[in-house]
Amino acid sequence: MARGLNKVQIIGNLGADPEMRYTPSGSAVTNFRVAVSRNRRGQDGNMVDETEWFRVVAWDSGSYKLAEICNEYLRKGNKVYVEGRLQSRKYTNKDGIEQTSVEIVATDMVMLSGREDGEYGQGGGGGRAPQRERDGGSDEQPMGRASGGNQGGGGRAPQRPAARPANDDFDSDLDDVPF
Repeated sequence: MARGLNKVQIIGNLGADPEMRYTPSGSAVTNFRVAVSRNRRGQDGNMVDETEWFRVVAWDSGSYKLAEICNEYLRKGNKVYVEGRLQSRKYTNKDGIEQTSVEIVATDMVMLSGREDGEYGQGGGGGRAPQRERDGGSDEQPMGRASGGNQGGGGRAPQRPAARPANDDFDSDLDDVPF
C-alpha cells in the first residue's frame, strides 16, 4: 500500500507575538498565526490582494526546542517560512457547539526577516541562537533556522545539507567553463 503525504510549506508574516505554554507533562508548545498574501487579477481586471491566515503550532521535541526558539525569536510582523503537516482538531466551544480547527504542526522554521535595530537581542548582526545537541551535530546553529520533531507524527524532518564553503575548489574551475 502506498504511503500518504501530509506536508505544508508557507511563507508569510506573523499576525501577533507567539504564545508559549506548557502541557501538564512539561512539554513546551508555542502557537502563532501567519498571514500569507497573494495577488490575483479580479473579474474587473484589477489586481486583488487576498490574505489567508494559518494557525501554527510548534512543539519541543526530545532534545530540540523548536517551541522555545519560536517564542524567543519570532515577533509580530516578522516574515517566516514554516514547514510542517496539517492537523485538524475537534473541540466544543463555550456555547456547546462542536467545532473543527485546522492548524499546521511545524517541523521546520526559517526566519526570513532581517534583524534591524537589534530586535533579536544585542547588536544587529550575525548572532547565533544556541541549539541543543542532536544527531552528533554542533552545539550552535544560525539563528535564522530552526527544525523540530514531528510531535505525535513519528520521526523528524530530514536534515538539510550544509552550505558549501566559499573557498571551495569548485569555484576555481569556473574559469574553464566554455560559456
